[in-house]
Amino acid sequence: MSANLDGQLVVAISSRALFDLEEENQVFETGSAANASLALPPDLPPGVKKDAAYRQLQLERLDVPAKPGVAFSLVKKLLAFNDAPENAGESASPAAPKQRVEVVILSRNDPVSGMRVFRSAQHYGLNIQRGTFNRGAPPWRYLKPLHANLFLSTHLSDVRAALEAGVPAAQVYPQSARASDAHPNEVRIAFDGDAVLFSDEAEMVYQAQGLSAFQAHERAKAAQSLLPGPFKPLLEALQRLQQAGTSHMRIRTALVTARSAPAHERAIRTLMNWNIEVDEAMFLGGLEKGPFLREFEPDFFFDDQTGHVNSAAQHVPSGHVASGISNPSLQKS
Repeated sequence: MSANLDGQLVVAISSRALFDLEEENQVFETGSAANASLALPPDLPPGVKKDAAYRQLQLERLDVPAKPGVAFSLVKKLLAFNDAPENAGESASPAAPKQRVEVVILSRNDPVSGMRVFRSAQHYGLNIQRGTFNRGAPPWRYLKPLHANLFLSTHLSDVRAALEAGVPAAQVYPQSARASDAHPNEVRIAFDGDAVLFSDEAEMVYQAQGLSAFQAHERAKAAQSLLPGPFKPLLEALQRLQQAGTSHMRIRTALVTARSAPAHERAIRTLMNWNIEVDEAMFLGGLEKGPFLREFEPDFFFDDQTGHVNSAAQHVPSGHVASGISNPSLQKS
């Protein structure tokens, strides 16, 4: 019988989102050797030279674990849900751990560099067994066979393609602050509302007609649920994972939005109508999100507007959800 990932939360992630490979990536971008031992033939074509320099550096560092990257904390904590045994009666023997979360590497790295990625995961005790290494080719096309619930990558083009294919996806900002270690038994995730959890319907009104029209629109439609945004399926999957429960890990979610009263009510009622709960809701009325996220200390924050992501990245791991009216290149002609 073939293996399958049915019933699991499936997170697909690029190697640069999971590990700090910025120094290695700089070698790839420039095609320059990082040290004397990486001397390459001078007559190589630029593209081949970049690839060769990067691969050689990764091979030299095969036994050197890469440092944790922006999404490392999120992945490590989600995988911890697999460590708890299924509930067993007092008289029953302990049950085997249940596989609730699957993390798969989807990488533009070459297969040789992929060896270092797997060795680094093993070094940190991350039980990651599956991956694709595509040597520069877009890996997002493998999301559908995986039935992925989330895709994290530093490549914006891959994120856009994933979103268009209906998979929740975000561009990880490598310069983001790393997650706090203050909550070892909680996976903390923060979401923007419009164009992330919800559709961009209300945001379109705001951008076209201004704040007063937006508030009047949302007040009038307070009892009418917003349409789903690209990350509703992920929030649903996280709630299922939370309800499955473990004795040592839980999920804490937050809605962090520029909305304010009276526009708050429609957002809350939409979540209620979806039978989805969040633990915290911050209606900031245009205040900068970064300082509030610093206090919430999420393992990751998702927002559709680059300004908010840049603010948040100074304090917490952050990613750009390239969807909705604020990202017009995604819009159909």
